[in-house]
Amino acid sequence: MFEYEMATARRADLIREADRFRMVQQAKRADRASRGQESERTARGHRSLFTRAA
Repeated sequence: MFEYEMATARRADLIREADRFRMVQQAKRADRASRGQESERTARGHRSLFTRAA
């Protein structure tokens, strides 16, 4: 019975760890995606500050 309880507890720990890992990966992907969008927005906003070269 003790081995079963240990296995159950270990399984629960592994599930929590996997969930945490997935959340971190999703946050990294979202951060990368938002960085790309922000740089485009800021570049568009600063275009009016410069005159055309040609």
